[in-house]
Amino acid sequence: MRKIAIIDDEIQIVNEIKDMFEKEGYVVVFAQNVPDALNLIDNEKPDLVILDVMMQESDDGLYLANKFRQKGYYAPIIMLACISKVTGFSFGKSESLPVDEFLLKPVNPELLLEKAKRLLN
Repeated sequence: MRKIAIIDDEIQIVNEIKDMFEKEGYVVVFAQNVPDALNLIDNEKPDLVILDVMMQESDDGLYLANKFRQKGYYAPIIMLACISKVTGFSFGKSESLPVDEFLLKPVNPELLLEKAKRLLN
């Protein structure tokens, strides 16, 4: 059974995404801060990570994505961001930000599920 990790400090978002993926038969684990996220990846080895950009600090998600890759974790990462709406900054693939997909918050649940399934296959 595939395992998905949700890393987001907003418990309502975590619960909504968690419920959706569990209904599809996935095992879901989650963390709400950087230390817990690092432990989660080390201990749970999820097949996919859904990662928020801004948590306690505005760059927590960016830090975590890079830290996961440095530690040798290469499963797909979907980054959720609302930062582009606030700052006008737009994300694109780059070596400095090693994620596989970017989705804007509020995230469309069907689109998130579609992207996750594609990355897991």
